[in-house]
Amino acid sequence: MSNMVTSLPYQALAAKVPSDHLPFKTLNDIEPLSGILGQERAVEAIQFGVAMQRPGYNIFTMGDSGTGRSSYVLNYLKSEAKRRPAPNEWAYVNNFTESHRPKALEFEPGLASEFDKDIRTLIDGLMTTFPAAFENASYQQQKSVIDRAFNDQYEKAINKVERVSGKIGVAMFRDASSVSFAPMKDGKALEENEFAALTDEERDVFQEGVSTLEGLLNEELLGLPQWKRATYEQIRQLNLDTVKEALDPLTSGLFEKYQGNVEITAHLTELRADLDKTIIDQMADDKASENRDEIGRRQFYEELYLPNIAMTHDANSGQPVVYESHPTYRNLFGHVEHSSDQGMLVTNYRLIRSGSLHEANGGYLILDAEKLLTDHYLWEALKRALKSKMLKIEHPYADMGLMSTMTLSPQDLPLQVKVVLIGARDIYYLLQDADPDFQEMFRVLVDFDDTLKRSKESEYSFARLMKDRVDKEEYANVTRDGVAALIEYSSRLAEHQREMAAKIGDVFELLGEADFVRQMAKDTEITADHISRALKAKKHRTGRVSEKIIEEIIEGTVLLESEGHSVGKINGLTVMQIGDSSFGAPARISTTVYPGGKGIIDIERESNLGQNIHSKGVLILSGYLGNKYAQRFPLDISASIAMEQSYGYIDGDSASTAELCCLLSALIQVPLRQDLAITGSLNQYGEVQAIGGVNEKIEGFFNVCNARGLTGSQGVIVPKSNANNLMLNDDIIEAVKDGKFHVYAISTADEALHLLTGLEPGVADEEGEYPEGTLSARVIERLEEIANLGEEEEEPEDEEASDKKSEPEVKSKK
Repeated sequence: MSNMVTSLPYQALAAKVPSDHLPFKTLNDIEPLSGILGQERAVEAIQFGVAMQRPGYNIFTMGDSGTGRSSYVLNYLKSEAKRRPAPNEWAYVNNFTESHRPKALEFEPGLASEFDKDIRTLIDGLMTTFPAAFENASYQQQKSVIDRAFNDQYEKAINKVERVSGKIGVAMFRDASSVSFAPMKDGKALEENEFAALTDEERDVFQEGVSTLEGLLNEELLGLPQWKRATYEQIRQLNLDTVKEALDPLTSGLFEKYQGNVEITAHLTELRADLDKTIIDQMADDKASENRDEIGRRQFYEELYLPNIAMTHDANSGQPVVYESHPTYRNLFGHVEHSSDQGMLVTNYRLIRSGSLHEANGGYLILDAEKLLTDHYLWEALKRALKSKMLKIEHPYADMGLMSTMTLSPQDLPLQVKVVLIGARDIYYLLQDADPDFQEMFRVLVDFDDTLKRSKESEYSFARLMKDRVDKEEYANVTRDGVAALIEYSSRLAEHQREMAAKIGDVFELLGEADFVRQMAKDTEITADHISRALKAKKHRTGRVSEKIIEEIIEGTVLLESEGHSVGKINGLTVMQIGDSSFGAPARISTTVYPGGKGIIDIERESNLGQNIHSKGVLILSGYLGNKYAQRFPLDISASIAMEQSYGYIDGDSASTAELCCLLSALIQVPLRQDLAITGSLNQYGEVQAIGGVNEKIEGFFNVCNARGLTGSQGVIVPKSNANNLMLNDDIIEAVKDGKFHVYAISTADEALHLLTGLEPGVADEEGEYPEGTLSARVIERLEEIANLGEEEEEPEDEEASDKKSEPEVKSKK
């Protein structure tokens, strides 16, 4: 005979912090701990990931948010990166031959800004030297000598023509750019009307004279283009010499300073050649220089010669660690801006904007996997960059034909960066499945655990972590019992007596709310009382639905008994999740049984409300019934099971033990206790297995009983394997302590039946027979009755034959 299961002692219903743990009065007595609690596996993995310098060893950090993964990774990387040498800097500079392909120059840490300063000094020099160099007396004198030589030659030729014209009586006029002729009479040029009054002969003589003079003029001025060219050449040379003379002292220091660097020297040489050209164009053309004021001229030089620094590093600051909170294509890879010039979009190398990959080059880049993966194009571009080890700035959608303005293609930079992605588990598994490159490129997995083991050491470390938080947020001091309450809350979140939840963020949240409660109460320290009040307040804020359900049960809108006995009805326990709050709600399960061959009908499944795991539970229940009771007689029953007054989807197999008890009660018409509620998942051999949400489920039924008034016989039945998961609230622990409520832990379906019916389930003998009057014996008798109902219609000899046939078969099964 099996004994009745005894209820658990109140000490087993939650794991309180033992009195010898946490050896301090308040948090002020201990040192803070910054960093992370437990997580040895994750810490080891990140150490490996940072130390491993081969390609492909990028890091994926996975775990729930709130476990401290992001802040730990960031802090660890910063501390490691400090010890390493800072990487080189890069600056984009003008490409004087192909301006749409800016070049990139590499500098040692801190030297890019120095180069920038040197070029600014050069521009200052240009501003003071020019146009002054072209305005001084020596230049002006040399220029007028060249101009005079040309003018003299021109004058000589014109004078010669003038002398001839005087002889043949034609007047000659000249202004700055042209020469013209007019007829003359008595040493005086004629007006138009006077010319019209001349005879034809006089006119012909005049025309002939003009032709002669024009011919002479052309002959004399034949050399004019050559004189012009020679003059231009002389002035150009004069300008060049002037510029060279003025520029040499400005640039010689630069060439000297950077002579060891081939790339910079090459750039300076091109810059110098361009300067010669630009300054002559600007200065020698008086109009251009008049039109541009000082500020305009300085800007003009800056846009041509100043370097555009992509990133700078302090020589002593170690490698960069960059967290990009908003990974878009522009923010990661940089982009080229455009400015509007008289309605046209124009751009130059000074409008290149660098991205976080530039900043992190030579160090570490931390990204949120989920944000990164929202843009497929971006993910592909990042992989391309990491594979080719090149950082390219391009317009992301240019190859889709979405870009029509003129843009630049800056020189690619060598890329050496370790990318650290932070994301949830499902993202990691999704990438593993869907992207073959992912495995190859992110070989280091840093896996943050959901729970931490609870021991004397880890509880103390937890207290030190709380101290760190209290200091940072400037909360009030916390007493020892306050810290103990937080640890117990953490175990409740982890649903385990020997573990704490790794989501430390939730505990921090509660600490903040408790400090608010303390402030309102004008107390000086945070105690366990403040923490329980903060928890109650939070429960009240999110508890509208759960309170409504209990209210409906008490009013009788939802039918649920918590006293007495009933056939074919049982109280099951469910847990619901709404937003970030989950709560238990008892639910009535009912069963009807009648002869027939339909088997067990799951009404939830038939109405498409039962999800897969719930249906599995019901199928396993059929397996158990068949195995235990139908070895001799077929299971010729039709039964239907329903979760009453539930109109949503139902999932999970935690009601299968309740459904079994209910089914057997209906089958043999034995009443079940209604002052007990039960949860537990059944396997095919009648063993009761652990379920989730055990604390919420127990509290759900307790709240109903408590609201109606505790009778002292009420309680819940849970799987023995869930005993570890009990972290019940103090109301229930008090009630159990006073003997007003009970929590039973069972390991088999028979134990549950014994508790609910008061009948002995019975143990089979070697023949498979159960003692008379036991529950199992009554089930088999009832099945025999139902089986016989079906056979009464047949002939009696068939019955005998079938009996004879079935006996040896039954024996052979054993």
